[in-house]
Amino acid sequence: MLPYLMTYYGNPHSRTHAYGWESEAAMEKARRQVADLIGADHREIIFTSGATESNNMAIKGVARFYKSRKKHIVTTQTEHKCVLDSCRSLETEGFQVTYLPVKRNGLIDLKELEAALQPDTSLVSVMTVNNEIGVKQPIRDIGEICRAHKVFFHTDAAQAIGKIPMDVNDMKIDLMSISGHKIYGPKGVGAIYVRRRPRVRLEPLQSGGGQERGLRSGTVPTPLAVGLGAACEVAQQEMEYDHKRISLLAERLVTKIMNEVPDVVMNGDREHRYPGCVNLSFAYVEGESLLMALKDVALSSGSACTSASLEPSYVLRAIGTDEDLAHSSIRFGIGRFTTEEEVDYTVQKCIQHVKRLREMSPLWEMVQDGIDLKSIKWTQH
Repeated sequence: MLPYLMTYYGNPHSRTHAYGWESEAAMEKARRQVADLIGADHREIIFTSGATESNNMAIKGVARFYKSRKKHIVTTQTEHKCVLDSCRSLETEGFQVTYLPVKRNGLIDLKELEAALQPDTSLVSVMTVNNEIGVKQPIRDIGEICRAHKVFFHTDAAQAIGKIPMDVNDMKIDLMSISGHKIYGPKGVGAIYVRRRPRVRLEPLQSGGGQERGLRSGTVPTPLAVGLGAACEVAQQEMEYDHKRISLLAERLVTKIMNEVPDVVMNGDREHRYPGCVNLSFAYVEGESLLMALKDVALSSGSACTSASLEPSYVLRAIGTDEDLAHSSIRFGIGRFTTEEEVDYTVQKCIQHVKRLREMSPLWEMVQDGIDLKSIKWTQH
């Protein structure tokens, strides 16, 4: 990225001078690198500011373009907030949205998906890998169903790109959202894949000079695009090695914790998952307290720490997790640069603090005495 931040400062859309051509060549190389990672044609890649923008473009863009004939969209209850909020904003415009439930393991029921499709369904949007529980949906099967019913299929692949093999043609994906910083690229850049044959039409969210096939006006930031392209190329080379290594580290983390601490639940399907995203519920421990105790480790809680009511995560609620367990969830992210020592350190600290917090918990004491907590009638003060 450095040469394009310092030396080659031309606007990639300026066709009349050498400065522009240099930047354009770099941008087009990056476009090919992104396309190669997902088996697409480089002309089908549109640069955006990240997966949030890509998701908004895909959902609102398709819905609005085909609205004269099709007013129905299908998605799932465990999508990223930007997908759910895009769908909600379309509902205020008169669209009908079906929010499919998921099974207890976090996977959707394909029969339910097929049953939800209507003659006026324009789009199905299902994320590839869930960002909270790491569950991997049957994308190829969903693609087959959508293609058979002549419905466009969009997937938010921010958590999957560069981590698991993705091929848009093999999986019959029509639109795909990509984020730069999820694959060790720069923040503030992403891409959307938009299929050319059969052609997907979008109504652009942003009007202007008609850059990026008229779908996303505005000057493409060359250094960021170059960074995204390079990250995609590295991800393609390292994917197999990374996946094996991360799988071993995740296995080490989960096994060691579960061997030492009773009453730990792993959220989401054990088989169909990306191993680098591990979500564990530690019964009788408040997730926030555990996070505070582990403040030298970069973790996040399953519960929405920022919301005033401290509502537990809607993803965990959708898979039927009890409210108390949802409040005791911690998400561990394991990546390319995570070391064995870091995993062991985290495990040791985790075990130590879970035991300490449980000793302080009257609920834990009651469970040890054989009292069924569900049988207790709590009074409201």
